Amino acid sequence: MQTPGLLTDLPLLGVFVLTLVIVLASVELGYRRARARQLRATAEHEQEREAPVGAMVGATLGLLAFLLAFTFGMAAEAFHARRVAVLDEANAIQTAHLRAATLAEPQRTQVRRLLREYVEERLAWGGVKASARTPPSKDLLDALWVHAATEAARNPTDITGLFVEAVNEVFDLHAERILVRERSHVPEALWLILYLIAILSMAAMGYHGGVAGTTRSPVMVAVAVTFSLVMLLVADLDREGEGWINAGQEAMVDLERALSESE
Repeated sequence: MQTPGLLTDLPLLGVFVLTLVIVLASVELGYRRARARQLRATAEHEQEREAPVGAMVGATLGLLAFLLAFTFGMAAEAFHARRVAVLDEANAIQTAHLRAATLAEPQRTQVRRLLREYVEERLAWGGVKASARTPPSKDLLDALWVHAATEAARNPTDITGLFVEAVNEVFDLHAERILVRERSHVPEALWLILYLIAILSMAAMGYHGGVAGTTRSPVMVAVAVTFSLVMLLVADLDREGEGWINAGQEAMVDLERALSESE
């Protein structure tokens, strides 16, 4: 499961609204601070110059863009890993199902039934609207391993070894898929640092506008909405099964259909 925290517990729309409010508030505070300083400086004939402030704002926005790109890359990489894990696990289950043909009855039928039930549980857990928020019970895998161990002890041949290897691969990919789905997320510390830099950068942008003496531009709202949408996209990529961007279960659905047709 995800590490509990303010950002990870927020719904996706909450992430968008929170980001939008933070950005707009930061810009406004920076603008007001600059206008207040400029008014005081006017009385003292020492107004702050726009050019140095603009250079510093550009530097902070560049650092913000770099960190945002890094965070997006981390979330996108985890998303790709989840897609690959679904396909690999489906292939491993299908291989174990095919190699179960080398077993004698009634083990052959029992093993294939366990694999079909396991696929159904994986679909219930891994779907976009999953009915089970915890990983599938390992009882099915334990029962599957009992059959593999029994067959290996009774008939220790190379063919049996291939079946045991396939079952072991199912075990390995079970753990890998849980890892990439439930535990491979953008760290909470990185989210906090990203928001802190965003607050400072947006406040600096508003401060620059105040130093320049311009009125509040509607473009600032566009910047806030754009940044909030990008943060929403990163959060969506980071959370499997919650939003609009999900790894998909097509490989498992196709496997379930194929196993049902092979009965």
